[in-house]
Amino acid sequence: MKRFKIATYNVNSIRSRLHIIIPWLEKNHPTVFCMQETKVEDERFPAKEFEGAGYHVACKGEKQYNGVAIASLERTEKVSFGLDDEGPADGDRLISGVFSGIHVVNTYVPQGHDRENPRFQYKLQWFKRLREFFARHYSPNEPLIWCGDLNVAPEEIDVHNPKRLLGHVCFNPEVWEGFTSVKSWGLVDVFRRHHPNEPGQYTFFDYRVPKAVERGLGWRVDHILATPPLADQSISCSIDMGPRLAEKSSDHTIVTAEFEV
Repeated sequence: MKRFKIATYNVNSIRSRLHIIIPWLEKNHPTVFCMQETKVEDERFPAKEFEGAGYHVACKGEKQYNGVAIASLERTEKVSFGLDDEGPADGDRLISGVFSGIHVVNTYVPQGHDRENPRFQYKLQWFKRLREFFARHYSPNEPLIWCGDLNVAPEEIDVHNPKRLLGHVCFNPEVWEGFTSVKSWGLVDVFRRHHPNEPGQYTFFDYRVPKAVERGLGWRVDHILATPPLADQSISCSIDMGPRLAEKSSDHTIVTAEFEV
């Protein structure tokens, strides 16, 4: 048996978070490190800094918006970008690869903007397309991880004030249905497997809310899910608040899961 450690982080601009990311990698040594909202063109991605820390990088991004990347101790056996159906590929929102025999799908799911905005319907459709993507390319019987900023808080326990926040694009019955549909393909929420019914566990604290971290005003919208055989091999899953408390931090923090495979 060997350890496989994966982490996910919405960096909210990769070049603005290197002072957090590189020391974190050197201290924690994840096998795979998934990033969202890198907000940089591929040619300007700071790959050399990752290489200096012992990581290979695959990325897809554009200036100021979206962007996904995976850093790994070993080169991916295979990498691809985007959804491959008849809709927009959104290559800067989905990157997939195979690491140590484990399929990893890292996504930055559309936020939705407002429930009356067409972007919200696009978000719901995105979940549907993603489920079909999983069904076309993978099996729930093989080792697979889906992670990233999924822009959904699945349960009341995943937000600080469920009554007031109900109806938000990341916390409402329609988005729950979309997320649950993807999960029903064959995925387990690894964090909740290890922390069932545990309140106050959040990955996102809005910059616009004064002292959000200190007041515990957070959301759990960043997730690591795994197919059942792999979830059964998970030994831990945790939220590291250190990166959110660091100077010049992202509004998200890092989620880590570890497996014995």
